[in-house]
Amino acid sequence: MSLPPEKASELKQIIHNHLIKINIHGKIRDVLAETVREDLDPGHSSLSEEDFLRALQRRGIVDDVMKDLHFSKEVPDTELGLQNTPKPATHFIDKDPTKLKKTNMDPARRYLYLQVLGGKAFLEHLQEPEPLPGQVCSTFTLYLHFRNQRFHSKPVPCACEPDLQEGFLLEIHREGRRGGGDGSKMADATTMLSICDPVHLVLIKRDTSSETTLVSSYFLDWRTVLSSPSGKTSIAVELLGVGVECKVTAGVLNMSLDLYPPLSEILSPDIITTQQSLERQKTAEKERLFLVYAKQWWREFLEIRQANQSKLVKIFAQDENGVNRPVCSYVRVLRAGRLLESPRQAARFVSLLGLEKAPVVGGGGKQEQWCSLLAFLCRNKGDCEDHATLLCSLLLGFGLDAYVCVGTKPKSLAHTWVMTRGTDSTITFWESLTAHRYLHQAIDPDAPPLAPQPRPSYPYRTIGCVFNHRSFLANCQPSDAVELCSFDFHNQSQWKAMSEEAVGSVCSPGSTTSLPPLPPLCGPSLEPSAASNQLELELRYLVVEHRKDLGLATVWDDHLSYVLSSALAAYELERCTGTSCGNEEFQDAVRRAVPDGHTFKGFPIHFLHHNARRAFATCLRSPFCDEIVCCRGDHVRLAVRVRVFAYPESACAVWVMFACKYRSVL
Repeated sequence: MSLPPEKASELKQIIHNHLIKINIHGKIRDVLAETVREDLDPGHSSLSEEDFLRALQRRGIVDDVMKDLHFSKEVPDTELGLQNTPKPATHFIDKDPTKLKKTNMDPARRYLYLQVLGGKAFLEHLQEPEPLPGQVCSTFTLYLHFRNQRFHSKPVPCACEPDLQEGFLLEIHREGRRGGGDGSKMADATTMLSICDPVHLVLIKRDTSSETTLVSSYFLDWRTVLSSPSGKTSIAVELLGVGVECKVTAGVLNMSLDLYPPLSEILSPDIITTQQSLERQKTAEKERLFLVYAKQWWREFLEIRQANQSKLVKIFAQDENGVNRPVCSYVRVLRAGRLLESPRQAARFVSLLGLEKAPVVGGGGKQEQWCSLLAFLCRNKGDCEDHATLLCSLLLGFGLDAYVCVGTKPKSLAHTWVMTRGTDSTITFWESLTAHRYLHQAIDPDAPPLAPQPRPSYPYRTIGCVFNHRSFLANCQPSDAVELCSFDFHNQSQWKAMSEEAVGSVCSPGSTTSLPPLPPLCGPSLEPSAASNQLELELRYLVVEHRKDLGLATVWDDHLSYVLSSALAAYELERCTGTSCGNEEFQDAVRRAVPDGHTFKGFPIHFLHHNARRAFATCLRSPFCDEIVCCRGDHVRLAVRVRVFAYPESACAVWVMFACKYRSVL
């Protein structure tokens, strides 16, 4: 029976993984040592292949391999309603040898199989007790991004030596359109040497209350495998901490890199080292020249006006690894495909990512940390700068003229937000933390005292500079107050611009090897209907238990619960579009569901998570909700409705409404 090339390569990969898993090389070495030492006669000068195979069979090694190797029955794609079309490389996890996960490999493409073989020296978890079966514990999850491909491992319990055992099949495709032209050819050694894109590894810790922490962000140069005669190499990756701990080792991951198919001609290690050195030198020279230019530009800016010294003009910002990068490099043109349908929906998505400032050890105020996009998305939260740069990138992807604004809020608190300029010179501010939009109308300081002036509705006080992926402009107007500012960027007496060529030399994609590659957005990780049903059932249980503790019975009104759905849908639509609709139908349905002489009370609330106990504890802190949940009276009926709205990544908007109706007794 002959197999097509892609099936044969898939079978080889499965067997290869299995042999690694059972440590076949170690067993063979042991048998070989024993055979040489014990089984050979003094007269024998060499060990034949037949002697060695008999020794393996005698010790049961072959039987053990065949006994443990199982193959699942394949279901044809046609039975599943799928077309047999070539697919890109997918995540390969050997969770269970009896349930092998299929992966489609194109025999005309080159692949890098990156295997994580466990962790060690995560000393922060040295005293971590062994979790009991079924016990909820903190977990590690490893995320990867490589050339527009994103994967993640299954969560494993946090430990000093975490059991991170995972395999990822990464496609190494050429530049150009995938599936056509030059992009469909297999990459050779020279081509792969020129691919300087690293594998970006992000390690996330999730605690028992589902709070996430960024443990490490690491850029792996995989090209050392190009000099391996076998096409395989093993490495130990030292993961450093983030922020104030960026010089401290967080832990070590053991990995192996396997190139498939192997190279017919390998490269010399000296060639690879020379290429890496040249790339570093080229990057360092570009960064040096930009720094020289930025210093000269800053001196010129200060000479314009003395007050410019106190304006918030931010040219560089530190990332999670403590590396200073130009702020323009944090913004890219990001298209979300089918995941987001409009700029306002993009703003809603960004606002659903949690807000968390970088932790500070001791006093000293705020710790600056602008995260790379992958670290921000994987952690699912970040500071206002992370939100603003992501929203600006998405708005640029939708074709808007968008900029990140750096300035202050009331009480002189530093803040960043987003601004778009319309073709009719309309200026709109976008608050990335709330998705609110504000129209900017400048106040005329030279107008007569009694002349009507617009009242600003936005919460911003001053603005020092604006930037996007191509431009950086500093505010050199007499006042940096937002309400007095003109946003005519072509007026050089109001805004001092950096050279777009200088900005592009260090911030455009591919300009330097130190720039993190731009990851694509992933689809929602939640199934909205299932998540809504599950959370609603858990909240019902918690309400029943809470009322039981108070000596109260609980009777649910399923029809009233269903009626609440339209209100929750309207709330989310209003957050997305800014327009309210459907309120009349909801009010009419409630009037019909509540009999004459009865009172209706409802309490809607919004969450960014779907943890039932956390949500219920938050609700009970509101006296309005507590009054509904603990309602006493005649003919009391309770209702609760949950709607989970899933967005890209693991972002979600969760709306909950508690309600009750009861007979009014005077």
